[in-house]
Amino acid sequence: MSTQTNPNATRAPAPTHMSPEEWQARIDLAACYRLVAHHGWTDLIYTHISLRVPGTAHYLINPFGWSFDEITASSLVKIDSDGKKVDDSPHDVHRAGFVIHSAIHTARDDAHCVLHLHTRAGMAISMLKCGLLPLSQHAMMFHGKVAYHESEGLAVNLQERERLASDLGNHMVMVLRNHGTLVVGYTVAEAFSSMWHLEKACQAQLDAMACGQELNFPPDGVAEQISRLGFNKAALREYPEGRSPLGWKEWPAMLRLADKVSPGYAV
Repeated sequence: MSTQTNPNATRAPAPTHMSPEEWQARIDLAACYRLVAHHGWTDLIYTHISLRVPGTAHYLINPFGWSFDEITASSLVKIDSDGKKVDDSPHDVHRAGFVIHSAIHTARDDAHCVLHLHTRAGMAISMLKCGLLPLSQHAMMFHGKVAYHESEGLAVNLQERERLASDLGNHMVMVLRNHGTLVVGYTVAEAFSSMWHLEKACQAQLDAMACGQELNFPPDGVAEQISRLGFNKAALREYPEGRSPLGWKEWPAMLRLADKVSPGYAV
């Protein structure tokens, strides 16, 4: 699992008991938490971003009770697929976060990072029967890539994990009905970028619908073309680098932003 680092930032070395790969994963995840806080996507201490520890069956999640702008690399809690802590962290883990995130991690080998939010726009889209519509370029990036999961109340029932995984299938985005949004990324960078574009798509759709005017849908084939050229790890001749820049090209800049607006996460 590759990561994009910021060469201009000073990083603390990995603790002696930890592999460099795990430490880098922790730094990337802590930066993502800080960026989510910076964009105002938080819900007090609730919602979660989880990341698989490279080369293991464990994953990292936020200490329950901490705000996102407080998260550091060393404060992240390492748990197994049953939600049990596998290190000596003194911090609690939120059960609902464990249920949703473990369902995705265990079902998908490519689900290294899972980002789940309760933003105002994301919740509003989750309440609409139509869901996310292919109205903006940002929305069309996810054409054919969005799954839906009906609300089962607060996610504390372990049996819901099977239904969450089944509903997600191979999609990269899931709208949790009457709840919020969730994205799956092969890296932290991909998950953050996906959520940024998804959130903007949700906001734009709500703005357009609020005008009370007839909505203009794109011509046939446009949504499919944008989706193919968007979040796609396949070789694409349309780009000079041979692949879409979405999901990896932005991350060094996002790390620089985190260093400016919320320093101190990489400790």
